[in-house]
Amino acid sequence: MDDGPDEAPGNAGSSRPVSLLQPVADTVRALGRRLLREARHGALAVIGPTGHPAASRVLVATDACGNPMILISDLSAHAAALAADLRCSLLVGDVGKGDPLAHPRLSLSATATPINAAAPERPAMRERFLSRHPKAALYADFADFRFVRLEPVDAALNGGFGRAYALEPTDLIDEPVAGLEEAGIRARDHMNADHGDAVDQIARRHGEPHDGWRIVTVDRSGFEIGRGDRLRHVAFALDPAGPGGFRRAFVALLAEASEAKGA
Repeated sequence: MDDGPDEAPGNAGSSRPVSLLQPVADTVRALGRRLLREARHGALAVIGPTGHPAASRVLVATDACGNPMILISDLSAHAAALAADLRCSLLVGDVGKGDPLAHPRLSLSATATPINAAAPERPAMRERFLSRHPKAALYADFADFRFVRLEPVDAALNGGFGRAYALEPTDLIDEPVAGLEEAGIRARDHMNADHGDAVDQIARRHGEPHDGWRIVTVDRSGFEIGRGDRLRHVAFALDPAGPGGFRRAFVALLAEASEAKGA
């Protein structure tokens, strides 16, 4: 990520460093969470055997707390690098039209946690990953493939020129809540089966004009809706860990979408 100079323009020769970091507001945290949870792929950087960094494109999903996770083969160079040094970095953020550096991106410094086949959390990770990347079912259960959770230690968010922020893990990742992941799966399946029109209405509220959206994954922060190769994160206004759970959180979003439609 381009962090810019250590001194502000026009201060050449000054010995006093000028921070280019901006204050972190809730809108910045929301952008960071969206970038992380909407990511379908990212650039994974590891420390290679010579000590030089090495980068590779990987498929990305998030666990129920928002930690990014990847699926890699033990035969890959980046798997070998992580076996030797668990420190890594992940860059996410899609590039749209125009200047690539004008679009927001999030860079995480993280510690990798490989998940073995017998780990109790593997089935839930597998379900979330394949919900986002169904074609990965072709190889997800091969003996040489494993899921790896990337646990952030810090993050840098660049929202475009002059919009640089340093984030903490707590700005992006939720604390686990007993039973919430299972409740989220039930809520997702119910919404997709019985309330597809409501999902489309919420999608339109967030700038997506076409129908046919489905909820892909759900967590405490919100949920991801998918249509073809497009993925959008929708944040909850109400905490589903509170009274009323996911039902109350979805009803509030639908009420907001209905009000916007009638305005």
